[in-house]
Amino acid sequence: MADLPSVLNLHNGRLAFLAGRPGDFFNAMGADNYAIVEKRLNVLQYGLCVKLGDIYLVSAFPMPPSDRGVNVVCPLEFRALREKHDFFEICRTPALACEITLQPIRRYSGLLDASIIFSDILVVPQAMGLVVEMLPAKGPHFPDPLNEPADVARLKETVDVNTELKYVFDAITLTRKELKGQVPLIGFTGAPWTLMAYMIEGGGSKTLTKAKTWLWKYPEESKALLKRITDVCVEYLVGQVKAGAQALQVFDSWAGELSPHDFAAFSAPYLVAIDFGVREILEREGISPVPLILFAKGANHALGNLAGISGYDVLGLDWVIDPEEAIKAVGGEGRRVALQGNIDPNVLYAGKEAIEREVKLWADGFKGSAGVKPKGWIANLGHGITPGVDPDDLKWFLQCVHKYSAPY
Repeated sequence: MADLPSVLNLHNGRLAFLAGRPGDFFNAMGADNYAIVEKRLNVLQYGLCVKLGDIYLVSAFPMPPSDRGVNVVCPLEFRALREKHDFFEICRTPALACEITLQPIRRYSGLLDASIIFSDILVVPQAMGLVVEMLPAKGPHFPDPLNEPADVARLKETVDVNTELKYVFDAITLTRKELKGQVPLIGFTGAPWTLMAYMIEGGGSKTLTKAKTWLWKYPEESKALLKRITDVCVEYLVGQVKAGAQALQVFDSWAGELSPHDFAAFSAPYLVAIDFGVREILEREGISPVPLILFAKGANHALGNLAGISGYDVLGLDWVIDPEEAIKAVGGEGRRVALQGNIDPNVLYAGKEAIEREVKLWADGFKGSAGVKPKGWIANLGHGITPGVDPDDLKWFLQCVHKYSAPY
């Protein structure tokens, strides 16, 4: 096994080769040991990880849990809770967040081997002092966004994540307990650029005109704000590990809205800072490292650079890059990082025949030169599940991933 090119990590040049349950994989990881994926873990977003093979790495998710995602994955179970509780009320109530996190594990029993905590990337702006609402049929809304640099003064000078985001940590600890070792648990945060864009735009946007204008009109003030967000994200992720998260994901959902030049100036440095910042604190405090995963949607142009300058163990892909191109970009079959992705989520509307055909296509695309099996690959949709997907078609997707992995 030592010659496998699917090495995921990086620290001190040591590898851990572990077989058995996913929980065994994570529990056995020591401070000096990372791991490889030999029979890669195949994953679906919103906390759904497909169990394949006998060596595991819990993986990445194109988008964090949301109303939309869980409503598709577990429609009846989730709607019963949403009828009684506001979205952020669920996020802030550990027992409710735990329950929703567990729902996919129950519904897809035997197909899944990991879970991602139910929360939202926008709890970070809330912790920093901004009001964020989740409006029905509209999504996130900031009643009083940052309109000009002077508005940054409205943010808290210091953010104590152990106070402001304690409810997330409590939800993680409770969920780890309720999972009873069945599967590992993933924590996450939004990336600084994506969070900053929300804080300025006041919600979702098709153009990000306000946020991008800040970058060009107020470049130094923008970098200062990105640094403040980065510092909070680092402390937040470390807190999640202390609470029990066994892997971490960073979502840069709007990375693709930036030109390569602007991505290099206003996103990449802060993504790298999160990676190194989290690892440094964990090492300093004697806490075993966990896998870090980055999904910078639409920034496929930066894959090679991110693989070279950061220590992320997994880089996520959207569906607009071919496997061969992605593999080549990050160093070929001997690459340091694993790749996650990248089936178009809309295929879930196309029926079982098309789903099976696409799964096979992508599985074949990630095979090594020997053509035997995919290596260093985590199967995933290239972005979030959209409304209207039949949960039975989702289940078929998972079954197809199993089917086209088992023979390898």
